Amino acid sequence: MAQSLIHEVIPVGMLQCNCSILGDPTTHEAIVVDPGDEVDRILEILRKHKLKVLAIVSTHTHIDHVGGLARLHEVTGAPVLMHKDDLELYRHLDMQAEWLGVPAPEMTNVDEFLREGDSVKWGEFEARVIHTPGHTPGSLCLYLPSHKVALPSTGDSQAASRASSHAKEHGTTGPRLIAGDTLFAGSIGRTDLWGGSLPEIMKSLRTKVLALPDETFVLPGHGPATAIGAERESNPFLRAG
Repeated sequence: MAQSLIHEVIPVGMLQCNCSILGDPTTHEAIVVDPGDEVDRILEILRKHKLKVLAIVSTHTHIDHVGGLARLHEVTGAPVLMHKDDLELYRHLDMQAEWLGVPAPEMTNVDEFLREGDSVKWGEFEARVIHTPGHTPGSLCLYLPSHKVALPSTGDSQAASRASSHAKEHGTTGPRLIAGDTLFAGSIGRTDLWGGSLPEIMKSLRTKVLALPDETFVLPGHGPATAIGAERESNPFLRAG
């Protein structure tokens, strides 16, 4: 039987962005999603599992999700991937930094633009790209279909609380979604920042995110994990009115 996917989640930086490290324990290939800060901690996890990074993926280019891109790329040599519609926002990290009152992080080149339906692969695993504009124009989610996977290891003891009943019912083989800041436990991404659109994010949620199976484990860009079914039932932004 295939070994479980390695999936470690660490909240990084001032705004505690959930950075995901996903690895194949057999091939030791990996991807890193949203390295917003604290690259030394990310590298420590990569070393612990002896992982080689094949790609660094940004779900969107707000500063708290991309602050560590340049350094992680420098150390690993892995290509940087994002959606083209967020490139302009990435080019204005200095403006974002000024708004937050923090130093602007170093920038790097973008090696590849992801589109709806693309796949990001590492070892025996792959994730499908879902373009979910609204929080930003180029926001995207990564969808992993059912695999033999373990629930993410995370420093946040409450990270899986919203999905625990689904995990018990469906075991650890269900699909999962790395949602960026499109969907949160009990909420959705804000739309009052650069390029945000409430109609667009609602369209993305209703036509793409809620089209996923209810048992899908959801890891948002911040805060605790949840599941599609739980959000369909209780999220005040998503309940049918």
